[in-house]
Parts: sequence; structure tokens; C-alpha cells
Amino acid sequence: MEIREKDLIDFNEKVALIKKEIGKAIIGQEDVIDLVLIAMLSGGNVLLEGVPGLGKTQLVKTIGKVLDLNFSRIQFTPDLMPADVVGTNIITHDKDGRSQFTFNKGPVFSNIVLADEINRATPKTQSAMLEAMQEKTVTVGNSTYKLDKPFLLLATQNPIEMEGTYPLPEAQMDRFLFKLNVKFPSIDELSEIVNITTGKDEKKLDRVSSDDEIIKMMEISKNIPVSKKVMDFAMAIIVATHPEDNSSPDITKKYVRFGSSPRGAQGIIKSARVKALMEGRYNVSFDDITYVAYPVLRHRIILNFEGVADGITTDFIIDEIIKAVKDSK
Repeated sequence: MEIREKDLIDFNEKVALIKKEIGKAIIGQEDVIDLVLIAMLSGGNVLLEGVPGLGKTQLVKTIGKVLDLNFSRIQFTPDLMPADVVGTNIITHDKDGRSQFTFNKGPVFSNIVLADEINRATPKTQSAMLEAMQEKTVTVGNSTYKLDKPFLLLATQNPIEMEGTYPLPEAQMDRFLFKLNVKFPSIDELSEIVNITTGKDEKKLDRVSSDDEIIKMMEISKNIPVSKKVMDFAMAIIVATHPEDNSSPDITKKYVRFGSSPRGAQGIIKSARVKALMEGRYNVSFDDITYVAYPVLRHRIILNFEGVADGITTDFIIDEIIKAVKDSK
């Protein structure tokens, strides 16, 4: 599929309209909004991490309204069971009174699913999301059901309250395209948030898109070309996250236990294509790769004991890796 100039213009106008509408209900957090939209148009899932009250849930609900997509919310708790998420077979009776099994769909059958405080559920329930996140299907018994398109899972977790939680295993973290840190607002943003949320005027949101439009935008993004030099740059960053590789920078060998999986490489390219389109360009640049490298790799780089003890962050590791790869070119 060849991208026409009209496709590029329409894509930019639609994204601008979506962001403007979301901005009516969400103050600040421009980077988070951009990256959530990039993830959706890349067909990926997002893990939002931040202290309570920063509007993570409100952001997800707002996106659902603005895009006119089906939205469901699952409050993850220790007693939540897999069937509460994906659904289960129940016994029903037909008009002749005969018993039969009927599949009753769970809340995961939606376009946008908010998994609120995902790390509060047990590993058994967390793992029920794995197939939905990767294959966009749900298997119950001997039957497999396709999820609606587009599908976006946005999960939240609180980084400061770890009592009674079950940290997500690396295999499940890898299913998230992005991990985003939701930061505390500035004084001006905080004042505006308080004015909106404590006043009597409720912001009315318009629906400015649809599932068909989102799917079309996703297909357009797949056709953005990536030059060999840009592709080599992205792959060099991925390889540099692995301490066992001889070409890895010293900081990786010193502080990293495990590097990114191939999903990280796929995620960087997919999301960089969308970033290029959002900026009105027909090709992926080095800056696009750098921009998406942080949310893509933040949860895919596992620090060793020395890294944790020295208070090293994965963002700092990514900083140094990108510098090292640029210097080697």
C-alpha cells in the first residue's frame, strides 16, 4: 500500500483533533497522551506507573469516549479469578428446555481495557491476560475467540505501595509495548486540574473518531519506510542492552543482568513509524528511534544487584546506551 499525501494530511489532522479533545479533560501529560496514542496505533499495550490521583484512570476513560470505542474497566484485586477477566462457559437452556454451554464474555472483550492496579491480582489471574495481550485472542476450553479490533490494554500500577502486591513477571512485562511513568503535575497544571474537577461545569467531550478510522490509521503506519541506517541504529541499541555481547558498552556489562527481547526491536520500529507519521513525515528518523527507545526498553532492561544497589535507573542506562551507539557510528 503506497502512502498518498492525502493519507498523511488526514492522519495528522485526525491525531491533532483527538489530542485537542483529550486535552479538554486531561491537563498536561502531553508526552503520556502522545505515547498512548502511538501505542494504540502500533497495536501495542501500555503499562502506566504513577502515584494515586494523577489521572491515569481518567486518561483511559477519556480516550475511550473521544475515540468512540468500547471501554471496560477491571479492578484487579487478590480475589479476582481468570474467569472474571476473560469470561466462562455457563449452562443455558434453549427454547426446548435442553441444556447447553454458552460462552459468557468477560470484560476483556472490549476495544479499550483498563486493568486498574494490575499488580494486586494473583499471578494466576495476571497470566489470564497474556494471550489477549499478545495474540488478541482468548481461549476457554477448546474454543478460541477473537478480540475486537482495535484492542488496547492499559494497565496501571502504583510504585510506592508494594504491600499485598504481586510484581508482574518479566514474561508479562514484555507483552507491554510501552511502560510510561506518569509524573506529578506542575503548579499551573495542578491549579487548572483543581479548577476543573471541583467546579460545577463538567467538560463535554465529542467523539471525533471510530474503530474503522483507527484501524485504517494503523494500516497506514505499517507502510512507513525505514532506511537501512535507521534500522541498524535501532538494532544496535537493542543489542547494546545485552551484557553478554562483546560490543555492549561498559555500563551495560556493569549494571545489566538481562537485555531486551526481540519484542523490543519490533516495538521500536512499529512505534517509530507512527511517531514519524504524527510529525508529518514519510520516513522514520534517528530522533524517532531515540524518542520511543525509552518507553519501549524501560521495562525490558533488568538490572543486576549492583545496579539496584547503586540506585541506577533503566532510563539512565538507555541514555548511556544511545550515546555509546551514536559515538560508534
